[in-house]
Amino acid sequence: MGKNNKLFGEERIGKLLLRFSIPIIISFLVSELYNMVDTLFVGRTVGGYGIGGLVLVFPIQRIIIALSVMIAVGTSTAFSRSNGQNNMDQSRKIVRNGFSLSFLLMVSITAIIYIFSEKILLGLGASHQTLPYAKDYLDIIIFGSTFLSLTTFISNIMISVGNNKVSIISTSIGAIINIILDYILVVEFKIGVKGAAIATTVSQIIGFSYAYYNYSKVKKEFKIPSGFEFDKRLIKAIILVGLSAFIIESEDGVLMAVRNHLLLNTAGDDGIIVLGVISKVYMFLFITMFGIASAMQPIAAFNVGAKNYKRLKTVMQKTSIYAFLTSMIMWLIAMIYTPQLISIFVKEPEIISESVKAFRIVVAALPMASIYYVSIFYFQALGKAKTSIFLSISKQLILTIPISVILVKVFHLGAMGVWLAYPISDILASIASYMLIREERQELNIKIENARGTVPFASH
Repeated sequence: MGKNNKLFGEERIGKLLLRFSIPIIISFLVSELYNMVDTLFVGRTVGGYGIGGLVLVFPIQRIIIALSVMIAVGTSTAFSRSNGQNNMDQSRKIVRNGFSLSFLLMVSITAIIYIFSEKILLGLGASHQTLPYAKDYLDIIIFGSTFLSLTTFISNIMISVGNNKVSIISTSIGAIINIILDYILVVEFKIGVKGAAIATTVSQIIGFSYAYYNYSKVKKEFKIPSGFEFDKRLIKAIILVGLSAFIIESEDGVLMAVRNHLLLNTAGDDGIIVLGVISKVYMFLFITMFGIASAMQPIAAFNVGAKNYKRLKTVMQKTSIYAFLTSMIMWLIAMIYTPQLISIFVKEPEIISESVKAFRIVVAALPMASIYYVSIFYFQALGKAKTSIFLSISKQLILTIPISVILVKVFHLGAMGVWLAYPISDILASIASYMLIREERQELNIKIENARGTVPFASH
């Protein structure tokens, strides 16, 4: 861990962000390919109602991913901060408790969702036409949840100890196998959504196997005990730190469920299909800002623990700049090539046409949102859970849902009201984030002045 401490505390920040953000971005990219590939094959072989079925399952998948990320981020952040304080015994306990929590939670959720799958899907807005597809998909993919969650956990821990390759390789292995199996089962064997679900589940199990093989080496090297452990104090700390990450991830699922209902009542199944198509492209635009912000988090958390405030300030500044510039590039590409990107998923001209219009409205203010997401990860790293949680719920739950409902129900804008709610909430949430970051920067400047001359800094 000493090598890792020197890396986070002394390496040039630009180089460090690049080193850790690239594997995380690739990992996010490959993770998104799981659902995207299923949507692609199902959309082009089964058709629109097949995509509608996958869209209905999406909120459930997002909640599962959100819980996985919550535990992974909470554990890795607490782990990095403990390393910054050179408390190795505490670091080992944190990892053991995080792994135990992830396993127990996912096994329980798998059982509950499998038993009540049809009732859950009906509650999410399934119609008699989309329910069969949704249930066929959910009843299979739910069994990959535990493996997906533990892979996410292991990837974050490996990055925290300076190993940024396991995350890429494990998710890449899974994604490649998923593509191959999707083609065989959906296209060649004509199994439809069931084939897509089997492909996803099998690939997640194989990806986990590789991740755990490497994790077992780290456990041995750092003397992390095997078996399960539940320390209420540590688990509470893990959940509190990771709660805002959970909200970020789960909000998409909650919001998708709300949008499904709004669109079903105004635009019917076609509205849900359009939402499903644009969501696949939309999610890819967040990958760079999420990856850079995630890479910043363990670096910032370490320097918080080490009380290296000057370096911490530089980390935040460079992360904000890199996140904005990369998201702007992604945004420009998506705006220019929208028809081509949409047509990857569907063949029906009318759906392509409506999806292109909707997408360009949805992403109109997206680059501004980079400061919003960076600020959430930054406050997580500082251990300011309340601020991070507030920011996490502000965009989707406090802003987007009410705005969507008002535009649809009060102003009777129909599907257009759903699409307009995206850029409006992006702008408002970004302004709020900037104001909080500016206030935090002023406090950080005071700490730097107070510590000047007493602590050796390596700001680079």
